[in-house]
Amino acid sequence: MEGNIYRPEGSLLSAAENKSYLSSIGGLSAAMSEGKILEGIATVCEPGMNLSVNLGGRFGIIPRGEAAYCMNGDGIKDIAVITRVGRAVAFKVIGFEKDQSGKSYPVLSRRAAQKECMEEYLMKLTPGDIIEAKVTHLEQFGAFVDIGCGITSLLSIDCISVSRISHPRDRLSVGMRIPVIIKSIDRDSGRIYVTHRELLGTWEENAARFKVGQTVSGIVRSVESYGVFVEIAPNLAGLAELRDDISVGQITAAYIKSIIPEKMKIKLVLIDSYKGEKIPFETEYFIDTEAVDHIDYWRYSPYSCDKLIETVFSSI
Repeated sequence: MEGNIYRPEGSLLSAAENKSYLSSIGGLSAAMSEGKILEGIATVCEPGMNLSVNLGGRFGIIPRGEAAYCMNGDGIKDIAVITRVGRAVAFKVIGFEKDQSGKSYPVLSRRAAQKECMEEYLMKLTPGDIIEAKVTHLEQFGAFVDIGCGITSLLSIDCISVSRISHPRDRLSVGMRIPVIIKSIDRDSGRIYVTHRELLGTWEENAARFKVGQTVSGIVRSVESYGVFVEIAPNLAGLAELRDDISVGQITAAYIKSIIPEKMKIKLVLIDSYKGEKIPFETEYFIDTEAVDHIDYWRYSPYSCDKLIETVFSSI
């Protein structure tokens, strides 16, 4: 028997193995004896906060107390159950009961799936490990991401990229799958924090894609008393002189006047600006997450620059 793979909810829905286990009572019984984690779509939340899950031709029930795992002992909030309706849920089959007509149905536990994911996967990770995540919702202060079986982690806004953004939606959208790096783990509370900016390249790696004399597109991210910060790549911004007609969110055409590694600066001259759709910056990861699953250290700033921007994972 192969072990479970702990991935964000929705990853197993279309898998042949998942469909095979869901196809019959026999398959569901086998999944229970083998301890398999499966997935289905929660379709209804009953008044008693039990979730009905579509298993493809039949339905299973997740009792309210089995809807989520709380490592710190906090109770499950009703809103946490209700918001699963219409979404994929991971679960383990923990038994069978009969309805009023005498028909057998499986009893499911999302809590059991999450508990196993936490104990067998997440709590064994270390800062610097690179994993897959799925964006579940956005707040002003950051994005919440599913890092396995519906267990969420906070990706704070300052960890999304080095260049300034006013809201996570400037870079992310709900449902996006992104690689993240484990930033810290509180093994007592089970809280896990992740970061993303280290995957988007150093200052020099990003600056190498541009040349003095080019006119490039960008987005105004910040207007300060000393100048205008224009993002020209997800991890790179340049500084232009202040203008009265410029505001945050405008798209610009900017002329690259100079690139100065020792000061970590790109000087820009604004040519034009207007309101419009976001520039769809193509996200480029400078670490091959298919081949590399851990880093200990990352330095954004050039070694010729006195200002230091770095992340030391091994000491966190």
